[in-house]
Amino acid sequence: MFSLTRRRLNRGMTTNENNTASATTDTPTLVLGGTGKTGRRVAERLTALGRSVRIGSRTAAVPFDWTDRATWQPALDGIDSVYISYQPDIAAPGGAEEVGAFAELAAAAGVRHLVLLSGRGEPEAQDAEARVRAAGTFWTVVRASFFAQNFDEGEFLGPVLSGEVALPVGAVGEPFIDVDDIADVAVAALTEDGHAGQVYEVTGPRLLTFADAIAEIARASGRDITFVQVPLEAYTAVLTEYGVPAEVIDLLAFLFGEVLDGRNAHVSDGVQRALGRAPRDFSDYANEAAARGIWKV
Repeated sequence: MFSLTRRRLNRGMTTNENNTASATTDTPTLVLGGTGKTGRRVAERLTALGRSVRIGSRTAAVPFDWTDRATWQPALDGIDSVYISYQPDIAAPGGAEEVGAFAELAAAAGVRHLVLLSGRGEPEAQDAEARVRAAGTFWTVVRASFFAQNFDEGEFLGPVLSGEVALPVGAVGEPFIDVDDIADVAVAALTEDGHAGQVYEVTGPRLLTFADAIAEIARASGRDITFVQVPLEAYTAVLTEYGVPAEVIDLLAFLFGEVLDGRNAHVSDGVQRALGRAPRDFSDYANEAAARGIWKV
């Protein structure tokens, strides 16, 4: 059955086959990281469309854990398509190998379409993309820039609330992407024709430095919030002092020490190509988050 399935899915990828890769089915979509920033939004949107969703998390009814491969097959049973969000980060050591092994297992289980959340300018992420493409299913890659929501749902909320954000990054432009746009692109790929075989590099519509982003948040929230550039070594030392796990520190050091070196200082048209509309601007994100009161102290 496995070899027959792979031959069927790999037989030249004609235009017609590509256009039907996301056809409507009655079988569920597995959303990995279904309680995280992007996965939660993908699951909510699919549910609102009347699609059956299985949440892939360690606490789900059918548990899924990237570190426990025994959980992978039960989570894949009866699944038609998968949104893949790898934890802790697709650029983390071993991430590409894990994603590739999962993609192969998904193909063997009869999964039809894989939608991978990837990262810009990360060779490790591109390795994971190649492994997904080689697995034998239809595939779509959503290659994302730095999340805007890291400032209100993630690692930088605490510093923003403290009034000072100190990071080891200088005047490098980053086209921050709103995760609602990521979710919209992923859901389109999972539910509409024409997205199989596409790599959507999704960014916001303009470049901002981290200092620019903090200034936008300060304006929107009406608070005095400053940005301070610090050396990478000092930053990681403070994280160590506060008990941040070593693997998280290593990942942040990689992101700030290598990826934010200017290689991603350009905008891309992935949102426009996938959705036919412009991506959301960072100022819109900041205004909406401020209106929710998330940055009040």
